[in-house]
Amino acid sequence: ELRRGEVVIDCMNSIEDTKGNNGESGEMQVTNLRMIWIANSSYRTNLTVGYGSVVNINIRSAQSRLRGTAQALYVLTKFNGSRFEFIFTNLIRDSTRLFSAVQAVFRAYDTSKMYRELKLRGAVMKDKELLVLPQEKIFNKVQGVWNLSADQGNLGTLFLTNVRIVWHANLAENFNVSIPYIQIQTVRVRDSKFGPALVIGTSKRSGPYVLGFRVDPVEKLTVVMKEVESLFMTYSADPVYGVEFSVEKQAEPKDLKAARQMDDGHNIDVSNEANHDALAAYYADGTKAFDREPELNPYLGLAVESLPDGVTLDQLWSVL
Repeated sequence: ELRRGEVVIDCMNSIEDTKGNNGESGEMQVTNLRMIWIANSSYRTNLTVGYGSVVNINIRSAQSRLRGTAQALYVLTKFNGSRFEFIFTNLIRDSTRLFSAVQAVFRAYDTSKMYRELKLRGAVMKDKELLVLPQEKIFNKVQGVWNLSADQGNLGTLFLTNVRIVWHANLAENFNVSIPYIQIQTVRVRDSKFGPALVIGTSKRSGPYVLGFRVDPVEKLTVVMKEVESLFMTYSADPVYGVEFSVEKQAEPKDLKAARQMDDGHNIDVSNEANHDALAAYYADGTKAFDREPELNPYLGLAVESLPDGVTLDQLWSVL
């Protein structure tokens, strides 16, 4: 199920998950936020890779059970301190659609971070005017807003747009903060040593930060508070992530129809499919050029290949 604001940019059949499900054909959905692969044999066999965790993407040769040696898409990711590698092979010969779509959409995602990430002292102002993003609209410009991050406060200007809140100091426009609504957790009016203030709490992923702004008089503060709440609710209902990309229709290879027919015959749910270790299958162990030496595992009572550094048996069992 797609999240709010997420759209499917491209959808391709006959894509193999060569790293974790070699020999299994499936469907690849490329959205503005992630890649979703679903096996044709069972919808329960699937994976999703968010672009935010991607370290790099490149194209190299891989050994596919369904196609042999072929060019494949390598996606290296990092999550919770561990690195994972995903390999996808297009089973349609002479088709570069997988490579071009994923790389282009990831590039669009990577270059639109201002829509989604909190920025301090960023290049967001020019001549005391906000540098508006392509899908951004300014709804209000509030003068005389104090940033309460320092003991004495800093006088500046607050911009309210459809994707973020931006404040900059009047005397130094490079002293600024850009707060996307996607990073906001709380918005409230609280008392401070400077009087009533608009207090914005951000997500753990972005800091977290607690940012205070004083707007005089109090009546004006109430109006600004209501406008921020309204814009935040509107954004939450239909988020703007800033990923702009459209797929041009490409001429499809002649064997695409045959491949689709083959896949259609496998769209069944295998109830007795083997549970396998989904986590270990994608570990990116760049140091492993050959199998590690076996060792006796007292818990299993078996001789097994030694685990990579930082990986425990409990971690592997937890994903089953």
